[in-house]
Amino acid sequence: MKFADNFIFGGATAAYQCEGSTLDYGKGKVAWDDFLAEKGRFKADPASDFYHQYPVDLKLCKRFGVNGIRISIAWSRIFPNGTGEVNQAGIDYYHNLFQECHKNGVEPFVTLHHFDTPNTLFQTGDFLNRQTIEAFVDYAKFCFDEYQDEVTYWFTFNEIWAVATNQYIEGTFPNGEQYNMAKAFQAMHNMMLAHAKAVLVFKEGRYPGKIGVVQSLEYKYPYDENSPADIMAAKNEDVLQNQFLLDATFIGNYSIETMSIVNKLVKLNDGSLDIRDEDLDIMTSAALVNDYLGMNYYQSRFIQAYDGENDIFHNGTGEKGTSRFRLKGVGERMAKEGIDRTDWDWLIHPESMFDMIIRIKQQYPNYKAIYITENGMGYKDDFEDGIIDDSPRIDFVKRHLYYLLKAVKEGANVQGYFIWSLMDMFSWTNGYNKRYGLFYIDYETQKRYPKASAYWYKRVSETKEL
Repeated sequence: MKFADNFIFGGATAAYQCEGSTLDYGKGKVAWDDFLAEKGRFKADPASDFYHQYPVDLKLCKRFGVNGIRISIAWSRIFPNGTGEVNQAGIDYYHNLFQECHKNGVEPFVTLHHFDTPNTLFQTGDFLNRQTIEAFVDYAKFCFDEYQDEVTYWFTFNEIWAVATNQYIEGTFPNGEQYNMAKAFQAMHNMMLAHAKAVLVFKEGRYPGKIGVVQSLEYKYPYDENSPADIMAAKNEDVLQNQFLLDATFIGNYSIETMSIVNKLVKLNDGSLDIRDEDLDIMTSAALVNDYLGMNYYQSRFIQAYDGENDIFHNGTGEKGTSRFRLKGVGERMAKEGIDRTDWDWLIHPESMFDMIIRIKQQYPNYKAIYITENGMGYKDDFEDGIIDDSPRIDFVKRHLYYLLKAVKEGANVQGYFIWSLMDMFSWTNGYNKRYGLFYIDYETQKRYPKASAYWYKRVSETKEL
């Protein structure tokens, strides 16, 4: 099996995680700025200093066969307050960045929102407030107009599920709450409505290029495949993370099965949802014209039935075996014998990515294309005299790419793969003790060092073979 000649071998980044200069050059605040200062554990400045170092990073892309890069625009660099006055320095920065991409033969795949709503809008409810939906659409249209000659591939949002769970279920993001199912589902619906409105603006404006959304997906298996209770628990969590958003993406409505589980979980929380008929009309129209799905895929889950109270502990330090995730009315995530885990308790289960791709192909046959927009392994890389042997990462990526090719052989249209991440960068809940990059960053000097995985990835990109 070989990759197609036009297959994208990409590297992924996110503005807040790599740019640094978080409050410089006219950039407005995001909630993370105060949140990280209050926690006092780490901050995202200078991070990888991509704001200044992007010419170096793009030359590395060219040298190592990375022909696509995921970049997010920091909304508050363009509109410091989310709406109103624009910041010309931010506008110019992204023009220069995109032009440098093309100069190095690296196609930019641009995300409009990657966890960084401008603070002015965040503090008035973020996407629970419908005014934020309209502000996002206005910002999206501005970007479509401004960068239409430089950007062909757009994504509206990155990981809507991650926003919802980390703000309203796990509580690890700014202003985080825990166990509020109603707010989680409402935020996901409202963000999908914002996505749909932006897609329709893009299509009706006849802008050149294509547009889609990035969802973070995890295949959910019953811990005991012969247990009806575990099968139901797996379905509960599948709807919570996957099916609710996939329905919204590809159908624009929510199936009877989806809503029966959604309503059950919301009722357990004594909550309610505001899903309007006019919302679904807009979402249905957009579902017909989405050009692709970006799929961030890191792991699967094995779910066991659970009747107790909510109990979540997030392993953010790399102390293997410390995480817990038990949701009342949903289920409990279990370690599975024979499946290894990273230090952060993420299962290493590449065959599940194949299962998810084929599931989308079969359940949503109107999908057009899939890009694996993030996949990679967090690892405590050892730096020895400029040599970084990250063989476990190579093995992780190689196995996932094997199952990607297997899905293509089964008829799935997968057009690219973006390793998370291009270079080491700030991680939202882990700071800097968890490295993902092809290129090692010395955060004191900002010098880049190619890891063994970078040389391996270059060979795969050039030969189109594993």
